[in-house]
Amino acid sequence: MHGPTSPGWLLVTLCTATGAYCLLRMRSHVEEQRRAAGGEALMGFGMAVMAVPPPVFTPPPWAWPAYAAVFGAAALRALWAARTHTHHLHHLVGTSAMVYMAVATALSPSHAHAHGAAASGVPLLTGVLLLYFAGYVLLSGARLLPATGASVAGGGGGAGSVPGSAGGALGWSDRPELARACRLSMGIGMVAMLLTM
Repeated sequence: MHGPTSPGWLLVTLCTATGAYCLLRMRSHVEEQRRAAGGEALMGFGMAVMAVPPPVFTPPPWAWPAYAAVFGAAALRALWAARTHTHHLHHLVGTSAMVYMAVATALSPSHAHAHGAAASGVPLLTGVLLLYFAGYVLLSGARLLPATGASVAGGGGGAGSVPGSAGGALGWSDRPELARACRLSMGIGMVAMLLTM
């Protein structure tokens, strides 16, 4: 996934910012949101590390199996959580994609140029993941638009707003539209990473 340097740094910045906001969301008063934010923070920071351009940092060979183990454990946790909350199915796909990319990198002849040769052996899986995340990005973008329109139409902060409602009393860690924007950002990042495989 290590392509040209400039797009790599853009992806690192996007994923780091997303991971940082997800850490902030872990302070939410809603328990389910805290749990989801923790998994999303791991994804954001993991994607950021994976996207660092190789001239700056090339992980040692043992890093990729360790990476696969961490995200494999996260995938098992998401699978367990999906029994009660279907949103965790998306986390399961995301963490599984991270395991796939780490394994492909570990098996490639040159760890510095991730995914090039290893991914050519399994193009179908890459294609399926690309289709999933491209669809997820489109769906997330469509869901984000009505949330923005609803807050404007509802008079966000005007005379008709109720204190404690979504108009302005929500803290940064409880804003649903920001959580959706984070998920959209990570979906875009995943598409970009899979395209380089």
